[in-house]
Amino acid sequence: MSKSIRQRLFAALAGFTVLLCLCYTGLALVIAYVTEDMLVQRLLEREAAVVSQHLRQHGELTPSGNDLIKTYVNYHDLPQVVREQVLPSAPRGEVFTTTGQHYHVLALDLVAAGKPQRSYLLADVAPVLVVQRLAREVGGVVLGVALALIALALLLAYWLARRLVLPLQRLAQEARQLAPGSAVHFSERDRPDEIGFLARRLETTFAELQAVLQREQAFARDVSHELRTPLTLMHNTLALAEAQPLGGQEQAQLRQSTDEMRATIDVLFALARAEQLPGEVVELRGCMEQCLLRLLDEHPWDASLLTLDLPERLDVAGNVQLVMLLINNCLANALFHGGPDCRISIAFAQGHLNIVNTVQAGQPRRVHGFAHGQNLLLRLAQAMRWDIAFHPGATQYRVAIVPTQA
Repeated sequence: MSKSIRQRLFAALAGFTVLLCLCYTGLALVIAYVTEDMLVQRLLEREAAVVSQHLRQHGELTPSGNDLIKTYVNYHDLPQVVREQVLPSAPRGEVFTTTGQHYHVLALDLVAAGKPQRSYLLADVAPVLVVQRLAREVGGVVLGVALALIALALLLAYWLARRLVLPLQRLAQEARQLAPGSAVHFSERDRPDEIGFLARRLETTFAELQAVLQREQAFARDVSHELRTPLTLMHNTLALAEAQPLGGQEQAQLRQSTDEMRATIDVLFALARAEQLPGEVVELRGCMEQCLLRLLDEHPWDASLLTLDLPERLDVAGNVQLVMLLINNCLANALFHGGPDCRISIAFAQGHLNIVNTVQAGQPRRVHGFAHGQNLLLRLAQAMRWDIAFHPGATQYRVAIVPTQA
């Protein structure tokens, strides 16, 4: 396709060059012939003025003093070849012959002896015509120079076509060589013209497409990975229900698996839409308070075990939906691993938000689904360009979050 563009551009430039050359050549010929005819006509008019003046002064029509111009009193005295091409009523005329003569005729309306009289001036201008003589004598040189100039113009048109289309060819070649998942960079992106704008737009478009594909792949992988455990538990619990009614523990497992699936699905959809969610200034303390109220509504936990140390107002850069999901999952994990009697401490200092939950000594560590949860929390933080780190210990578990300052 790029080669076709170069060929078409070269054809357009070459055609324009040849057409311009032909037009100027034709215009030059027209100007030369018109100038030649005007010169001859001027000579006839000057001779007509001399003849008219002599007639007025001396009362007789004398022959012309110019060897090229003859005076004829009557129309019938003109040569036959002239009479065949010029009518008696015509004021002037130009006669071409096959014998080498080239005539110009000018009619004179004079008054002789008180009577109007029409006479004629006939000029054989073949000896003074220069355009045809120049064409015969230097026509070959002019034609050679014209052909050389046309060849030079065609070479220039080819060079221009190649130079103008080369950035587009390079851009198309780089776009053709792009591999899925590779870094997108076009060498023409720094140009200040439309090609540079096109390269930058293509970079952005390709990067967005790759990001969309990566999010789609991650979403499919996460759906398969994160939902498998709760689905297996629900399937096994329902399979046991066929043999005996569900007890309180089994119902609690079903509710827990359902809650876990709902939370996981919310996180997965939020991550899938992370590129479309607008960034904004988020009041982190308000989000934290809303998440704590939701935690108290959904879980039987004593609020007196909470320690909260946050500034009166804490503005960060992020997205409200992702921030709420991140905090909700961190608090739910803290309660899940610490148990209903754990203490939870939330503090913000030196740009770090620390969520700490106590773990009873000797209590077996509950790891159901927690590795998967860490992965999702990491991706939630990365979607907002936050940092998050997990610090397990024997008596407490701490999650350190470094939000982006507004």
